[in-house]
Amino acid sequence: MEFPEPTNLRDDRREVLLEYLDYYRWTVREKVNGLDDAALRTSRLASGWTPIELVKHLVNVERRWIVWGFEGVDLSDPWPDARDDRWYAGADERVEDLLDAFDAGGRHTREVVMAHDLTDLGAPSDRWDDGRPPPLERVLLHLVQEYARHAGHLDIVRELADGATGE
Repeated sequence: MEFPEPTNLRDDRREVLLEYLDYYRWTVREKVNGLDDAALRTSRLASGWTPIELVKHLVNVERRWIVWGFEGVDLSDPWPDARDDRWYAGADERVEDLLDAFDAGGRHTREVVMAHDLTDLGAPSDRWDDGRPPPLERVLLHLVQEYARHAGHLDIVRELADGATGE
């Protein structure tokens, strides 16, 4: 997948934001593909997180911002990626399943985004500490920065794990 260059003009800003999200989801998938289970569950950083934990975190970030936040759907457990104030993935969780959930979340996000205007406000929910939901555009910009930042983290971890480098 090619980076969504600014010269790739789109008539709809929603498509621009979705293109960036799709690119960073693809990047995350590329960074963890090829790592064996031991590498996926080994931390190479002082903070202690592992690649599989980061993938599970991103699956749930999208759920929290789109499903719970924007759509206002009550989630029985909006934080299944956290345990003891850190990211968590169980020994029985497989990265393939998490990546499939990540992709499914992306498809759901695309459906939600294309059904709304960027100025549409999210539904009121417990997601918003001050009770004021942001517009869809702000939610998407947050997801873009979150995915870009974490894709960069995986870039470093992948290089430390096996020397693989790249965009």
